[in-house]
Amino acid sequence: MIVEIGHYALILACCLSLIQGTFPLYGATKNHGRLMAIASPAAYGQFFFAAIAFGALMYAFITSDFSVANVARNSHTLKPMLYKISAVWGNHEGSILFWTLILSLYGAMVAFFGRKLPKTLHARVLAIQALVGLGFYLFLLLTSNPFARIYPFPMEGNGLNPLLQDPGLAFHPPLLYMGYVGLSVTFSFAVGALIEGRVDAAWARWVRPWTLLAWCFLTAGITLGSWWAYYELGWGGWWFWDPVENASFMPWLIATALLHSAIVVEKRDTLKSWTILLAIIAFSFSLLGTFIVRSGVLTSVHAFATDPERGVFILMFLFIVIGGSLLLFALRADKLQPGGLFAPISRESMLIVNNLLLTVGAVVVLFGTLYPLLRDALTGDKITVGPPFFNLAFGLLMIPLFLVMGLGPSAHWKRTDLKGLSSRLSFVFIASLMAAGISFYMAGGTEIMAAVWLGLGFWLLLSTLFEWANRIKLFKTGTFKRMVRQPRASLGMSLGHLGMAIVVIGIAGTSFWNSEYQGIMAVGDKASIGGYDLTFKGVDGMIGPNYTAVKATFDVSKEGTQLKPLHPQARVYLTPPMPTTEAAILSSFKGDLFVVIGEANSEKYDTWAVRLYYKPLQSWLWAGVALMVLGGLISLSDRRFRMGNVKRGGKTNVA
Repeated sequence: MIVEIGHYALILACCLSLIQGTFPLYGATKNHGRLMAIASPAAYGQFFFAAIAFGALMYAFITSDFSVANVARNSHTLKPMLYKISAVWGNHEGSILFWTLILSLYGAMVAFFGRKLPKTLHARVLAIQALVGLGFYLFLLLTSNPFARIYPFPMEGNGLNPLLQDPGLAFHPPLLYMGYVGLSVTFSFAVGALIEGRVDAAWARWVRPWTLLAWCFLTAGITLGSWWAYYELGWGGWWFWDPVENASFMPWLIATALLHSAIVVEKRDTLKSWTILLAIIAFSFSLLGTFIVRSGVLTSVHAFATDPERGVFILMFLFIVIGGSLLLFALRADKLQPGGLFAPISRESMLIVNNLLLTVGAVVVLFGTLYPLLRDALTGDKITVGPPFFNLAFGLLMIPLFLVMGLGPSAHWKRTDLKGLSSRLSFVFIASLMAAGISFYMAGGTEIMAAVWLGLGFWLLLSTLFEWANRIKLFKTGTFKRMVRQPRASLGMSLGHLGMAIVVIGIAGTSFWNSEYQGIMAVGDKASIGGYDLTFKGVDGMIGPNYTAVKATFDVSKEGTQLKPLHPQARVYLTPPMPTTEAAILSSFKGDLFVVIGEANSEKYDTWAVRLYYKPLQSWLWAGVALMVLGGLISLSDRRFRMGNVKRGGKTNVA
């Protein structure tokens, strides 16, 4: 009965999205107050019924109701409760329902927090949001019904992919979806502004917090997925340029560009058309990511669906949403008034360079992801575009990007004296060159790219600290008072750039200076890597809630000091039967010791395949991302971003 209630609630949410997407849009065109007033109650109602539908599906998973086809395919009575719940979004139908739930949540948030928006823009934004939701509701009801019954139903389910039965994968999709779907709000604002034919500083002030919120979730979600791949897959890496990794990375790149572009619109009233286009492209990449994952045209460890009918539906939806919005942009972009002028050397110019490099980087990732598919379709040739291509093509684009990132915050709006800017940052540049030279020398003169990236990291780190110190006039009277009174958005920017600098240093360390050992070890054998000495003490069997495992023990010491032992596992899940590895990782400020136990050697009794990795500065990467997200959240808390503080057509109030 509860499953049927969920199905009916999904139908009602679909009907409300149709109402919300039509009447307020027509009302805004005719300036009809009552029709526009429908938007907010419809948004609240849509979220209410979507939540009921999602709750009903979750109830079916928790109670192991195998009469529901979705539950029978993706759950099992022996699964721990956390993974029964995460299985709700760990499959195709459930993940799309989760997407619609978050989409309706964002719609309700816009309805609530945007109450002081101009009525016509408020109505149009909510209407566009609802029309996007309507496409997903129809997709669920017509091709991917999560509440479909089966008869006769099995007494036991098939279980969830064992790779997804992990805390990292339980929380990774919700964070990622909050980022993906959050970009729908910026898309709705962009389309609403195109219909109105007006973009100004107030519009940019409204768009920035939604973009920043989506960016924070995307950053956290991508990193959590990377962290999962790092310790769960057992290959010692944190990024493989997998198609689904790329699908989440592309909207992140465009969202980052959009964040910086919106600043120019707000501060200098220029780059309006470009910012609108970025908002459209950012959400288009989110939808493209959905197509990549759900259609089955590309497969990966993350992909769920391989149904051509679903792929055709998503492709048609992509064509309508992306094609329609780009057509509207082509027709209406010339209506947007151009903004002020600025010199070639200015903060605006550097933000434009930032935008171009990020956008071209996203295009490079898109090309590398889709080119094998297109070539296969056109010529029948099957090729693979892997990490070497992405690392070279994308990496070269990022070098000038990080150079500009270091210069931008210290540059002035409208016009900057290049000689003065160079003079101010000369010490930072020299110190960065010295860091790169020292690292190159210590590596024996063999890793020039490692030195380049380490130098870039220090350049961004020191230039950010220099700009912050200059802003608060460090070591001068009243420094503390000026530091406390700094806008949170400025502090958040500094933390975000610092976090990015730390990430770059971490990437340089773990990518270029890592070491690896693979071999067969018997009990009592020793191995050394990264300054650690390991002794293999043997293995023990163990039984988990839905798996059996072999747990190894390695004693670890460094420079004669005994450290805590490591216990990697090799698991075999029961339903569905599948082997997995559970790496044991010893993390420190300097780097990670990474240990994986493989299969027993059939040729020699009581010997096991073992892989050891040492990843220098790996923890810097995770810490840097955490600092970036913290910076984003601090910026988001700035009172200037509150909707009620923005007045259109006049000055912007700062509370």
